[in-house]
Amino acid sequence: MNAEINVTYITLGGHVELNKYRYLYFMIMFTVYILIICSNATIMCLIIIHKNLHEPMYIFIAALLLNSVLLSTVIYPKRLMDFLSEKQIISYSACLFQVFLFYALSSSEFLLLAAMAYDRYVSICKPLQYPTIMRKTTINILLALAWLLPACHICGPILINANGKLCNLTLKGIFCTNSLSHLHCVTSPVIHIYGLVVLFNVSIFPSLFITFTYSKILIIAYQSCGEVRSKAAKTCLPHLLVLVNYFCLFSYDMIIVRLGSDFSQTAHFVMTLQIITYHHLCNPIIYGLKMKEISKHLKQLFC
Repeated sequence: MNAEINVTYITLGGHVELNKYRYLYFMIMFTVYILIICSNATIMCLIIIHKNLHEPMYIFIAALLLNSVLLSTVIYPKRLMDFLSEKQIISYSACLFQVFLFYALSSSEFLLLAAMAYDRYVSICKPLQYPTIMRKTTINILLALAWLLPACHICGPILINANGKLCNLTLKGIFCTNSLSHLHCVTSPVIHIYGLVVLFNVSIFPSLFITFTYSKILIIAYQSCGEVRSKAAKTCLPHLLVLVNYFCLFSYDMIIVRLGSDFSQTAHFVMTLQIITYHHLCNPIIYGLKMKEISKHLKQLFC
């Protein structure tokens, strides 16, 4: 009984007209969640089943799609329950855990895109050394770093905030994000400094690496024959589209955290719904349509 009494609950106060549209919100989110799981799982299964897709590039694509499924699972089930509940609340410990998973998996997406950029760089710029460099061991190391490195980085501020004193128990959002810092009575400058270090390590540096890598690929492709240019365009364009799409999501989250209460609740709610609705559907659509081998197997599957 004492343990239950001492649990701190946070109210998710970012919903708009929930009593009026709760069933509409639920049906939209439930449909999107099923589509996310089915579309991502379909391409992952194709990559696993077909041996001609057992190449580093497709393995990284499968890892990226798996990451999208895990990230959407962090968000959607709790949202679906909240839409049907009278009170939209979450315990402080569960909220911290959701923040940890959300940002660890979000950062992993940047590192997975960086690994894919490196794979394309070696494939196009150093084709003779490709089998030697991109061995199974290299792929496993890159995948392990993509998931473990962000998790280790995010652990620090989560553990520090776990003992922080709360002066406000209403979060302006529909799920737990960095906006949780606005609820603390005192925000430690150490958290801000550490947050900047994490931001640079798991998002800015990978983005700069991806930009540099694709710039080198485009320069070499421009100087080469038409076949190399065609290969570069077909394999790099989907990755760039995914990077731009995801960078917009990440930038939006950073802007919301900085603006805090200055941002309209309705605009915040609408933008958040749009982003969590279309972002995780973009990856399977882009890779399913733009990657020739995957597109071919999808046509065989459905036609």
